[in-house]
Amino acid sequence: MTSSTGATDQPAEPERHATSVAPPPNADGRKTELDALAVVLIVGCCAVWGLAQVAAKLTLAEIPPLMQASLRSAGAALLLLAWSRWRGPMFWRQVVGRDGSSRGGWLAGLLFAAEFACIFIGLQYTSASRMVVFIYLSPFVVALGMPFIARGEAMSGWQLVGLGGAFAGVVWAFYGGFVNPTAGPQQWLGDALGIAAGVLWGLTTLVLRGSKLGQVVPEKALLWQLLVSAAALGAGSVWMGEAWAQSPSAQAWWLLGFQIVVVTFASYLVWFWLVRHYPATKLSTFTLLTPVFGLWAGVALLGEPLTLRLVTALLAVCGGIALVNLAPRRRPKEKR
Repeated sequence: MTSSTGATDQPAEPERHATSVAPPPNADGRKTELDALAVVLIVGCCAVWGLAQVAAKLTLAEIPPLMQASLRSAGAALLLLAWSRWRGPMFWRQVVGRDGSSRGGWLAGLLFAAEFACIFIGLQYTSASRMVVFIYLSPFVVALGMPFIARGEAMSGWQLVGLGGAFAGVVWAFYGGFVNPTAGPQQWLGDALGIAAGVLWGLTTLVLRGSKLGQVVPEKALLWQLLVSAAALGAGSVWMGEAWAQSPSAQAWWLLGFQIVVVTFASYLVWFWLVRHYPATKLSTFTLLTPVFGLWAGVALLGEPLTLRLVTALLAVCGGIALVNLAPRRRPKEKR
């Protein structure tokens, strides 16, 4: 695909005749730029993920954090298995058969479990709108680690400036948790857990690209994470002795259903398909749009405060998106 960056979008063409020692960056069929389909899908995912934090926070009053996260993963895993079975025997074998991806699967699953433990526990101490801003530190982790996995995705100086500006905005918002904690005296703890979740998400993305999970169908990559996280989070809930309402309301079950079907099953399946077919660095940075949706949802649906500090952080994040996605990438060297 051709974009406004011109010649920088064509590095793969001259390298088609290279030897196997230096394969082209898109030798596995992965596109080098985001097309219209990718943009539509990732923006849709961002909107869903922004709402997810609100749904989780509303459900916490009746279903405790680790058990809620475990039920999310378990329910989505069952849907995913049913979906894979429906697609036929050949696809079913691709999802459940042995293919050497178990090491990456266990690692990705444990990182996934730790990420959502941080999110759901953190939501008890901070607002949903703040949590969704901090989670999106993940692109910084991806941007720093991806060049070690795919050299063609090394970032240019301007793109790094964009990430730095967005990071500064997140730091500015985090500092506000100490000087003006609108969600309570332990808001800093919830914010810190949100930052930890963002780092864990970035690491999970790197595992998806750097291990054999990057070569399997997206359904299998997602299934590993759902099954491992369901077991790990459920065990954590039992170990912590979490107590939940004797009879959760219909609203709690409806919100949990939304998290299972729309968030954890449908949107994550789309996300892993995107990671497999498009540049992970640009995708991860594009997801910084999610805080915009999350902030709107927190203010509109939960009545959370809209502070100047948080708006400033969002503006910095959006500016970072523009720089990363519009600035030309660094040219890969033709000889190593």
